[in-house]
Amino acid sequence: MEKKIAIISCSNACLDYFSHDYDIKIFRSMLHLGDDEYLDHIEIKADDFYKRLEEDKSIFPSTSYMPIGQMIEIYEGLVSEGYTHAIVISISKEMSGIYNASIMSAKQVEGLDVTVFDSKTLAYPQAKMALVASKMARENADIPEIIKELEYIRDHNKIYFAVNTLIYLVKNGRLSGASGFIGGALKIKPVLTISQEGKVETVEKIRTFSKAVDHVLDLYFSETKDLKVEPFIIHANNPEMRDYMKAKLQENDPTLTDVFSMPLTAAVGAHAGPKTIGLGYYIKK
Repeated sequence: MEKKIAIISCSNACLDYFSHDYDIKIFRSMLHLGDDEYLDHIEIKADDFYKRLEEDKSIFPSTSYMPIGQMIEIYEGLVSEGYTHAIVISISKEMSGIYNASIMSAKQVEGLDVTVFDSKTLAYPQAKMALVASKMARENADIPEIIKELEYIRDHNKIYFAVNTLIYLVKNGRLSGASGFIGGALKIKPVLTISQEGKVETVEKIRTFSKAVDHVLDLYFSETKDLKVEPFIIHANNPEMRDYMKAKLQENDPTLTDVFSMPLTAAVGAHAGPKTIGLGYYIKK
């Protein structure tokens, strides 16, 4: 029987917000806003979500990953489409239960050999892994080859975030060592990163958001000097700061004609909070 490999990712890769021609299945998260529930991107888009948070400060969002029964349905759908194998590229297992749920649900399906890969990240680097895996699967690469490439991307990217408010990260339990921020310290605008283990960690505690953004730029410039990198900007409804960052990157490197940018989907923004902005890079081979 001919091998046919499907690629699956999750909402946190933000794949819905830029165009591509691959049939990547998505394990979609649920957004909980008060008594209302929404399927990420399908029932609420990023812009609408951030607007809701800005207009009604009493709303505190939370998320839940796709129920195992629905994951099983997606796997079974792939079997009916003739797929023999699937690679699931999940958000860091340190940030969500999606990784474990993907494994548990795969065990309930016959006829599909599922490999679950921990991206140890989210947003654009996770999306890049899904796109590269899809391209390789289309070119009939085998699974070990694809996994090797995903490991390279996982081990050669970095993101720094400037966060406008810590309330969302702390309340949702997504920030390692958050105890130091409780109380008045929540007014701090920290610079965060995702560690090699896939945890959200604090790099620097800064008093103003604009200084936090400038510190993110400084980190980027110092770490990417003399390296061939692909930069990217991700943001939670902050086009002004996105444009500021783009201008600074192009000022530093006039040959940089375009800087990829994308919004953080609501499933990520529920934890990062409005106006969060991230600058990252992928080190090219």
